[in-house]
Amino acid sequence: MMKLLLVDDHAMMRTGLRQVVAQAFPDAEFGEAGSAREALDQVLRNSWDVVLLDIELPDRDGLDLLKDLRLAAPQVPVLILSGQPERDYGVQALKAGAAGFVAKTELATVLVDAIQKVCTRGRHVSPLLAERLAHSLDPAASRPLHDQLSAREFQILAALARGQSVGELAAQMSLSVKTVSTYRTRLLKKMGMQSNAELMRYALQHGLVR
Repeated sequence: MMKLLLVDDHAMMRTGLRQVVAQAFPDAEFGEAGSAREALDQVLRNSWDVVLLDIELPDRDGLDLLKDLRLAAPQVPVLILSGQPERDYGVQALKAGAAGFVAKTELATVLVDAIQKVCTRGRHVSPLLAERLAHSLDPAASRPLHDQLSAREFQILAALARGQSVGELAAQMSLSVKTVSTYRTRLLKKMGMQSNAELMRYALQHGLVR
């Protein structure tokens, strides 16, 4: 019997996920979490076969939470679900330890296959994402500036571009303001930029924020 934890702050989305998965796995058992805190508590208290994790949660970024989930239960595969662009967020999700990335626009068509793949210790990588990963390994290829960022730096880039302050990020990530400021300085240097305004323009141009 498969046990899945559904992590999304929208109850309707969790209901939709249940319906899609239950059609393919009628005997599946489900748990739900509407926040990062609830999700981590569920993973620490119970055993799961797969975690379906929304990348945007009200109390914490999904990629940041992913690291704690991997530490708490390294054997449990985590599928990232997102409305954000796969071409950018998919690579970062895999870098952070996700077993796969599924765009919310494709839940009905690929989610079941993705679950089956990660349950056998495989990874769900779409043709588009596989191409991006291969492209990122080619030293001669022309890549967007944010491809050179670590998962944490990319997370901070996206948050700053959404208008969050360094102080807000520090509290959300349970890091010191100094540490977040160091990450900000590092990613600005890597991208050849000077300000949050430049980061915001870049993120909007590349579809990294909505």
